[in-house]
Amino acid sequence: MIKKMDHIGIAVTSIEDSLPFYTETIQLKLEGIEVVESEQVKVAFLKIGDSKIELLEPLTSESPIAKFIEKRGEGIHHIALAVDSIEERIDEIKKKGIQMLQENPKIGAGGAKIAFMHPRSTGKVLFEFCEKDSKEDTK
Repeated sequence: MIKKMDHIGIAVTSIEDSLPFYTETIQLKLEGIEVVESEQVKVAFLKIGDSKIELLEPLTSESPIAKFIEKRGEGIHHIALAVDSIEERIDEIKKKGIQMLQENPKIGAGGAKIAFMHPRSTGKVLFEFCEKDSKEDTK
C-alpha cells in the first residue's frame, strides 16, 4: 500500500543557486544536503507539510540527472511514493505489467531503499518507491 507522497524530485544544475528561491522566497525549511555516490548526485531536502522537495544536482556529466537536464532542462524529475515493504510493492507492480528500472531496491538519500518504475509503463511519469526506517518516516 502507498502510505503517502514522500517527495517530489526536482533536477537542478546547482543546489547553491536554486536554494534561495526555496528557502527565502517561498520559505521552506532546508532539512539537509547530502551526496549519493551511487546516483552521482547531490541532494537537498526541503520540508513542505508532510512531504518534501528533493533538489537533485548532478555530480558528473554521466549522472542520470545530468542526462535528464541535458535532454529536458531543469524541472520535475520524479514523484516518490512512501511504502512499507518495497520488495512486496515491486513484486505487486510487476505482476500488474509495470516495468521497473531496478529489479531490486538500492540505497538512496537518507539511507532509504528506493526503486523506480519505468516511465514507459506509467504514462511518462517517473515514479519512485521509497522505504525508510520508521524513525525517518515520521520526520
